Amino acid sequence: MKSVHNPANKAAPAGYSHGIEVSGPVRTLYISGQLGVAPDGSIPDHIAGQTALVFANIADVLTDAGMEFSDIVKTTVFLIDPADRAEYVRVRREAVGDLSPASTLVYVKQLARPEFRLEVEAIAVKAIR
Repeated sequence: MKSVHNPANKAAPAGYSHGIEVSGPVRTLYISGQLGVAPDGSIPDHIAGQTALVFANIADVLTDAGMEFSDIVKTTVFLIDPADRAEYVRVRREAVGDLSPASTLVYVKQLARPEFRLEVEAIAVKAIR
């Protein structure tokens, strides 16, 4: 169903894969950009707290669809501050372990509201049984 493609002539990626191939009968879930907002509407003012909430929110969407983090094949990450990257990577690894989907990270000037430090979109696929 899922095959990882990391060509030998490319530098080994850390925390992502150069390509993920999906084949066979699958369900595909497109997860809208998730933000670091707690169920009570609060928003931490630091990258670690927002990152933890982003992945908790992604987990909730996956669970609702009968999926899990291992079903994610692609993420797109939007960060507003390059200085936040290392902490984002650390907290992400705590949340999802060695998950290595195809991934794009983009630095942007601002997100929908100025208090947001990151947003993460994901695509997940699961075999139809």
